[in-house]
Amino acid sequence: MSDMRIEHQMLMGQRAFTATVHNWYPEPSGDVLLEKIRSYWNKHIHDLTIATSPVGTPGFFKELEEYRFDKLRYLPKLVNFAGYKNKRILEVGCGVGIDLVRFAQNGAIVTGVDLAPQSIALAKKNFEHHGLSGDLRVMNGEALEFDDEQFDMVYAHGVIQYTTNAQKMIDELYRVLKPGGEFIGMLYNRKGWLNYMSKLFKVGLEHEDAPVLKKYTIAEFREMLRKFSKVTIIPERFPVKSRLHKGVKATLYNTFFVGAFNLIPRFIVRRTGWHLMAFAYK
Repeated sequence: MSDMRIEHQMLMGQRAFTATVHNWYPEPSGDVLLEKIRSYWNKHIHDLTIATSPVGTPGFFKELEEYRFDKLRYLPKLVNFAGYKNKRILEVGCGVGIDLVRFAQNGAIVTGVDLAPQSIALAKKNFEHHGLSGDLRVMNGEALEFDDEQFDMVYAHGVIQYTTNAQKMIDELYRVLKPGGEFIGMLYNRKGWLNYMSKLFKVGLEHEDAPVLKKYTIAEFREMLRKFSKVTIIPERFPVKSRLHKGVKATLYNTFFVGAFNLIPRFIVRRTGWHLMAFAYK
């Protein structure tokens, strides 16, 4: 590991973002797949194309936050963002820091890592705009550079399914978690409604072109969490109107399917939730 000065530039039509990151950066691993994943997520930051404000501005982060919590309405209901004051939290796959900012705003001592330098550069801007402090680093979640038993809670929402070795990442999160500490994680449900809809209507899933994208059953997720105790897995993320897709199929989806699906009593379709939210303890 070494301290480096990294220049980032991202072009989005006529918009550009340039940042300088003073941060240690992992030396190239030699793992071709890992480098493909890093390269992909450097160019495809989650939900980036939704924003109309210039990249890296307060308006940009506000748009991403509003979009995320409108799409994932279940998240603040299941995750108590205000419940970790003075607790040490690690988020793996923190992206631009939308969730991590919420924890920090409520007094948590936060660390965020992401494989993509672009994400960390933007996360630092996000924290700066909010006047918050956090330890934000470029790091591989499968090889965390932390000692054992360092964190009160580890958080991995939407990253495990994109990594080379999901079990290895989960084992690393277990390792750095304090005894009695909490794990909160999400991955995609192979038996979820969105997976079926994608195949039926031949509409690609978001980030379907990523180097790695895996989906799991509830039983498979539970097996990966076998080292933990008190494991609870809740299927969530049911249809809401989409802003990502356009055209006839998107209109039919937004106009008819979303409303019709949500008329079905939730207990009937519960196990088809696209997101498998897991809560567990060490």
